[in-house]
Amino acid sequence: MIVFRRALLAAPFIATAAQAQPGVTAPTPRQTTGPFYPVDWSGDIDGDLVRVTGAAAQAQGIVTHLRGQLRDTAGAPLRGAMVEIWQCDAFGRYLHPRDRQDGRDAGFQGRGRVVTAADGSFAFRTIRPVPYPGRTPHIHVAVARPGAPPALITQFYVEGDPGNERDGLFRGLRDPAQRAALLLRLEPADGIEPGALLAVRDIVIG
Repeated sequence: MIVFRRALLAAPFIATAAQAQPGVTAPTPRQTTGPFYPVDWSGDIDGDLVRVTGAAAQAQGIVTHLRGQLRDTAGAPLRGAMVEIWQCDAFGRYLHPRDRQDGRDAGFQGRGRVVTAADGSFAFRTIRPVPYPGRTPHIHVAVARPGAPPALITQFYVEGDPGNERDGLFRGLRDPAQRAALLLRLEPADGIEPGALLAVRDIVIG
């Protein structure tokens, strides 16, 4: 379980441009945790958010495979780290007691976590993120090494979504390179699963 410090939850991150040095990759920009970090990690919390154990049907929405590699700024893969994601369902509702639960999709897991492989790779099966009032489509991400507090909390956005430029957190990223580091390019992935999408986004932590 990733343990979050109270101060980390209370204070938003301010993204600043990272100065890349020769042979060093800039770290993935930090963003806010948001108000709906999951409070319940019991039950089904694997990397497949589309199918919940015991649910009659899989989640509504467009199945999306999110894959990538976790690396340090020198490019070395980081194995054994915990990667968590959480997002709203196809109706804009989070699996969280502070969000409205009427009409929530019971077939959507809402949150998931995986441990990175020897090559730093991770993979999730989720749905294409959708907007809700005040926010552009996004997926929350947290990364922590064993026994340590989160090394990174951020959010991934859909490349080309018209809501991005109206989203305060996305607009706060002034550096085009930082924006690019948080964008998901959704590509057809019929070879993985009929009608599904694929997004590949690596994560770099210092």
